[in-house]
Amino acid sequence: MPIHLPEALIPVVLKARRANQPFVTEAGAHQRIRERFLRPVPYSPPARLDGVRVDRRMSDPSGWPVYDVEPIGAAPRASVAVYVHGGGWVNEITGQHWRLIARIARETGQRVVVPVHPLLPLGAARQVRDGVAELARVERDAGREVRLAGDSSGGQIALSAALKLRDDGVTIASTTLLSPALDLTWSNPRIDAVQPSDPWLGRPGGRVLAQAWRGEDELDDPAVSPLFGSMAGLGPLTILSGTRDVLNPDAHVLREKAQDAGVPVAWHEAEGQLHVYALLPTRAGEQGARVIVESLRPR
Repeated sequence: MPIHLPEALIPVVLKARRANQPFVTEAGAHQRIRERFLRPVPYSPPARLDGVRVDRRMSDPSGWPVYDVEPIGAAPRASVAVYVHGGGWVNEITGQHWRLIARIARETGQRVVVPVHPLLPLGAARQVRDGVAELARVERDAGREVRLAGDSSGGQIALSAALKLRDDGVTIASTTLLSPALDLTWSNPRIDAVQPSDPWLGRPGGRVLAQAWRGEDELDDPAVSPLFGSMAGLGPLTILSGTRDVLNPDAHVLREKAQDAGVPVAWHEAEGQLHVYALLPTRAGEQGARVIVESLRPR
């Protein structure tokens, strides 16, 4: 049985680990970018992930490390999920991501493709969007049904990639977004109402990271801020968002915009929950993880 922490303890843990430092101040964001350039953090999966086999390859043509996580003993499926990790475009994939990815593979019976994309200060929005889109395209060209998923900044990348693929005539079977970053202008006025209850993210550092991530593009380019793109022609969306997350107001905008464009939307709003709550070891996190797994199950 999984161990669930009391939800009230999570903000205390976040504060103790200074997890909010890159987001709550501009100086904290600049410092995190410098730290990650000076001391890169390991990205390899844990030595033990139950029920799955892990292989590594290099993507072509980007040359990124790409991991394939497959369920042991399952019959091969003509479907894959591509999972893009979050971390504010500056933090590396973590054990929580790997455990969710392994669970997706085990419980859906399909391979999960995990790109380890470049982060700030080396990576930029268009470069990474294009690399993820190409990974998905290669899988689809091989005859496989492809689903995309991502959390936080990975949600931005996943949705931007889905929009690019749509523009190129490729419809992804579905896209699942956990607490996605959607509008890097940080201009939604409802953010101000949510900010006092969010112990993790904030506008000051978020804007610094966004400016760095946009590269040569404008902040309102859909390669950077997918909320500015047309949603028409996208495959079904699953959106998970907690109400104590400053990204929650933009998730509402995405839901409305997608529905207006005729895109099927499965909406899961968790009252009182934090950013990327489905990755957290709480009862609400377990419920969110189940939603993600089910959304990525081949139909």
